[in-house]
Amino acid sequence: MSSISFSVVGFGRIGQRHAKIIHEHAQCTLRSVCDVEPKHFDRCEELGFPDVNTFHDLDAFLSAEQTSDQRSDVVTIATPNGFHAPYAVKLLRAGYHVVIEKPMGINSTECEEILIAEKETGKHVFVVKQNRYSPPSVWLKEMVASGRLGDVLMVQTNCYWNRDQRYYSTSPWRGSLDQDGGALYTQFSHFVDLMYWVFGDIEQPKSIIRNFTHPDLKDFDDSGFAQFEFTRGGMGSINYSTSCWDTNMESSITVVGTKGSVKVGGQYMNEVEYCHVENYELPTLPPTNPPNDYGPYKGSAANHHYVFQNVVDVLTGQTEITATAFEGLKVVQMIERIYDAAR
Repeated sequence: MSSISFSVVGFGRIGQRHAKIIHEHAQCTLRSVCDVEPKHFDRCEELGFPDVNTFHDLDAFLSAEQTSDQRSDVVTIATPNGFHAPYAVKLLRAGYHVVIEKPMGINSTECEEILIAEKETGKHVFVVKQNRYSPPSVWLKEMVASGRLGDVLMVQTNCYWNRDQRYYSTSPWRGSLDQDGGALYTQFSHFVDLMYWVFGDIEQPKSIIRNFTHPDLKDFDDSGFAQFEFTRGGMGSINYSTSCWDTNMESSITVVGTKGSVKVGGQYMNEVEYCHVENYELPTLPPTNPPNDYGPYKGSAANHHYVFQNVVDVLTGQTEITATAFEGLKVVQMIERIYDAAR
């Protein structure tokens, strides 16, 4: 496979980032972009690919691909959340590998349909979980997996962000229960994923959720507390809010183990803030990439290029998928349990 061809479905801010990374990758070819908003295609020239094929809906894209002698190998899905799973299933069954932005879906039933389609078609599913690539996240994973911290006793995850009128007024799907899903799906699923990736699954959750400052902007929670047990041992919590005034405040994971305690923090879980571990000295870690910049608000680390490098490496037989469909399902199941416990 000399060059891997991609198309992007959903050409808003994230889809444009996907397309730019693909276009600039030496082993990739950007074939098409698809979006229901024609104005988004105005950015194609600015991003460096003025002649890319454009389509206004998924069916038009699939119809054109069926009659083309140059089909895409991979389709990335960067639509509103509610379309992630149904589009993924449709594209898998049409013969494409898929890259799915987080969350993989907004309920576990539709995520299970993705796993079934993946198995039946033999195509690959790559779920975007780019925070796994940040050096502090890689370091924390190794500290826990190696047993350096001993038995994990307590894990506290804090996510305190700002998402106000500046965010919700830009797209009508944001804040809707059927397309957005909830704060833990859209804003904080990366941090739920890090909990799953490092510490495993959860059980016996107890939760409180509220909509403090967004009653006119969204149909669901903006803040919550959840406590739970990890199935591997130890107890944990996630405390989150999008009600911070003006800007993001903190994203952090604090771990207390029998052989030491650590905290990965900063605004975007971008630095090791505390490390006191038996017979261990913290090494100098590589710098963390800055957060994705969306103007008045910021997102998680700008690590999407690692995701697409993983796609290339998997399809050329060099490695395994970093974040699988099964893991995407587990994250959605964890979020469901947290929300169900609050009802």
